[in-house]
Amino acid sequence: MKFNQICYLGLWWFKAKFFNCKKPLQSVIFISDRCNLSCRHCSVYNHKNPLSKTFAQIEEELRYCYSLGSRFVDFEGGEPFLWQDNGKTVNDLCDLAHSIGFFSCTITTNAQKPFSGAGADSIWVSMDGVGEYHDRIRGEGSFARLEKNVADSGFGELSANMAINCLNVDSVAQAIEYVKNSPYFRQISLNFHTPFPGTEALALSPEKRAEVIDLIISYKKRNYPIMNSISGLKYMKTLKFKKACWMSNFIFTDGTRSPQCAGMQAGVCGSCGFCMAGEERAVMNLKPDTLLAGMNLRVK
Repeated sequence: MKFNQICYLGLWWFKAKFFNCKKPLQSVIFISDRCNLSCRHCSVYNHKNPLSKTFAQIEEELRYCYSLGSRFVDFEGGEPFLWQDNGKTVNDLCDLAHSIGFFSCTITTNAQKPFSGAGADSIWVSMDGVGEYHDRIRGEGSFARLEKNVADSGFGELSANMAINCLNVDSVAQAIEYVKNSPYFRQISLNFHTPFPGTEALALSPEKRAEVIDLIISYKKRNYPIMNSISGLKYMKTLKFKKACWMSNFIFTDGTRSPQCAGMQAGVCGSCGFCMAGEERAVMNLKPDTLLAGMNLRVK
């Protein structure tokens, strides 16, 4: 990362902490709700009348996010590698983001189709457990396809991203071990199912979630490649902390713009499972382990 980028981050934090300047640092742009899976926990995919943004629309959204102060962008779907517009693909969107001035861009994928040659700085692969645990959520054969496409990708900055629910909670330790032993993944991010309407039955009880967080922390203390910081995980045990979710802004597939995730509109912040919420609070509280985790994730 360039010196001026590091200075930008330091000045951003100083203004946010001492002058209540609530500018986003990260943007999440949903480029389409077209997907090649029907995951049991998902509230995004749309098989009947999928929406897909144009390149021009996404360019305008990127410039808007940059003007707000955002310097990191995540492209999500649906499945981003299905997106195209007049021959342009998500890789062209990554090139565009870099040309605008974003420090880095990330693509979140279910890895059900090949993605070698990806233009992102990092790729997050949605892996909800190992083997049958993944398949019971995402469909039979999906884990085998994930393994093949991950192995064939040749991409050096791959991270697994697991959403823990009542169907795969028994695979958490196995997933952490799998990533540690994988020659392809750098680390794993662990989150919990957020009970959006229609998916409430998949959420863990508060007691069970606290138990799982203790398990994750025990692995983290043994230097397993877990993206979450211990400070951020501790906040997520009770959710009794002042949210700093304004650090990320969102633009959804229908073009709706929000200064924070869809959880607020859905009224589920009290049961939030997005561990980024804990990480963002820890950043504002200058927790050293969280700052190091963020630098490891974003600064190359």
